[in-house]
Amino acid sequence: MQSEVKINDQSIAYTVQGDGQPVLLLHGFPQTQAMWNTIAPLLSNEFTVVTADLRGYGASSKPENMEEMSFRHMAADQIGLMSHLGFESFHLVGHDRGARTAYRLVLDKPNTVLSLTLMDIVPTHFLLNQLTHDVARDYYHWFFLAQTAPFPEKLIAHDPDAFFERCLAGWGGSMDGFDGIACAAYRQAWRDPDCIRSMCNDYRATIDIDYPLDALDLKHKVNTPAMVLYGSEGVMAKAYDVSSTWVGLLRNMQCFPIPGGHFFPDTAPKKTAQALKKFLKSI
Repeated sequence: MQSEVKINDQSIAYTVQGDGQPVLLLHGFPQTQAMWNTIAPLLSNEFTVVTADLRGYGASSKPENMEEMSFRHMAADQIGLMSHLGFESFHLVGHDRGARTAYRLVLDKPNTVLSLTLMDIVPTHFLLNQLTHDVARDYYHWFFLAQTAPFPEKLIAHDPDAFFERCLAGWGGSMDGFDGIACAAYRQAWRDPDCIRSMCNDYRATIDIDYPLDALDLKHKVNTPAMVLYGSEGVMAKAYDVSSTWVGLLRNMQCFPIPGGHFFPDTAPKKTAQALKKFLKSI
């Protein structure tokens, strides 16, 4: 049963299931917490699993200002949510934007995180500071969405399904294997003009706010036990040695590929859950 709570003047939608040590799962762009529909039940027999919609996404509230869509703000919401649920420390798992939020959270509040799992990202500062032509072509949306409002919002609103499904298929190889119920939730969310605006502001904030913040933390090494998972056929795996991009930032890290593209949690949920459960039980 989905619930909502007021945190930092935002309404954050979340779901809780299972029993045991708490695990917070954070989705990415252009999705909602529905991406964990298959994975969460596979973890809930041993863990208390919390899934949440990031601010600006899904059923959570949609801030109007770009500055309110930074990863720092998103992370603060999730700390507040877990505290509201009675969890002052928890395992943290994020995919895509959720992974970038998770990394900012562990930088800002390291004592709250028992373990950190990042899925299919390289560090934000590294990606933007050492951008290659191939990655710029595949991840063009970073710069399209960051254009001055309302230019990208108007273009996307003309046919949001066409744009966002192109994103899902473009980085994942195809939409084969995506759960139909999850996709229906994605479509419902991204057809909302306020959600489109918030997602654009997410990417604007990445360049204007998050990139400078990350630059200040380049010498900071996270001591929290960490696992990095990436799609073996995805853009990141083809463009980078994913593990090496994190070596200087995560002191206690393991790194593994999962079959599939960027959206492997959607298309290979059982293998993803197996990797998560093995890592979480080792902590």
